[in-house]
Amino acid sequence: MGLSKEELLEKSGKLYDIEHIRKDFPILKQTVHGKPLVYLDNAASTQKPQTVINALTDYYSSYNANIHRGIHTLAEKATSAFELTRETLKLFINAPSVEQIIFTKGTTEGINLVASSYGRQNIKKGDEIIVSGLEHHSNMVPWQMLAVEKGAFVKIIPVNNAGDLIMEEYEKLLSDRTKIVAVNHVSNTLGTVNPVKEIISLAHKKEAKVLIDGAQAASHLDIDVQDLDADFYVLSGHKLYGPTGIGILYGKKEILEAMPPYQGGGEMIREVSYEKCSFNELPYKFEAGTPNIADTVALKYAIEYLDKLGKASIRAHENNLLQYTTEQLKHIDGLKIVGTAKQKVSIISFSIEGIHHQDIGILLDQHGIAIRTGHHCTQPLMGRFNITGTSRASFALYNTIEEADKLIAGINKAIKMLR
Repeated sequence: MGLSKEELLEKSGKLYDIEHIRKDFPILKQTVHGKPLVYLDNAASTQKPQTVINALTDYYSSYNANIHRGIHTLAEKATSAFELTRETLKLFINAPSVEQIIFTKGTTEGINLVASSYGRQNIKKGDEIIVSGLEHHSNMVPWQMLAVEKGAFVKIIPVNNAGDLIMEEYEKLLSDRTKIVAVNHVSNTLGTVNPVKEIISLAHKKEAKVLIDGAQAASHLDIDVQDLDADFYVLSGHKLYGPTGIGILYGKKEILEAMPPYQGGGEMIREVSYEKCSFNELPYKFEAGTPNIADTVALKYAIEYLDKLGKASIRAHENNLLQYTTEQLKHIDGLKIVGTAKQKVSIISFSIEGIHHQDIGILLDQHGIAIRTGHHCTQPLMGRFNITGTSRASFALYNTIEEADKLIAGINKAIKMLR
């Protein structure tokens, strides 16, 4: 039995001032269809605090210039702000050096970079790549494409009925032919927190490299790539209260140095002649062309916002919302929660008997409640549970118990209309 609403309100109130925090997010003030916005689609993308929005405006208003090669004042100021974000991210994930922080468009590009550069260099015919049954398409399709190109094989870590990986089966999959293991830290569909440290340790015993998709983990969990011993770790800014179009790839230095460039162009070169070229040092070897400067600069402010509140307080608040909402949903006739792992972040996927998930999403939107419906870019996982999709509510640091109540009320109203 979970805590009562009053007990949860008291607990959350001791963590931080939620109403003060909500004022930092201007989008939350609006109404949708005449109702106050209840934004519960945070697993898809989080909203942005005013400090992040201000940073974007300030860059374009005050020091918009291309970076690294300019010697004028604006270029030097833009370069300094850009590289300061790299230093902030180094601390955020506890990377050994800033050279190991590669800026990308997001998690998807980071995975594709590793598959295209490290994968093409190291995967050969007959080799094996292991991914989990929980993966987003972004951490499955690039490996499938690589396997087809190289004549390799992709093997899948199975998922049990609760939404946990079956670790005994994972150990059986590992062999001397295993070259890469790619798994998410947290499932974007079910919220399952995977035992990635153990996954990495077991893979390393077979001398396989491991990539961790941290897109869903970054805003909820503490990340320490050195403690995990991850070979690669990727994440996206837009899922941790930063802008879209910016993310990072972390890699062990010796691996990154041995990898060929992902793209050719400006910045990633050392010297170019008509006959040949040589490549730049890390991290610039993997950052061809003019980067996404403004969004990179603004990402620093998102991380600082998280650091100010503290991941522990955020996690406790979100866990309160997860527990409360889960208990309330259990009382709705015909509703089934998909994904009941013991270790979860604040994501709840559910289905309702006899009602299509898209219809639930449409009717909730009429009440100003934003959730996600569909397969969540995890079609194989949907097949594992013999469903076409789910309704997914995902909570963030600015959500409230009252919003959880509105979700429950909205679902009950939608069921009455659809049955």
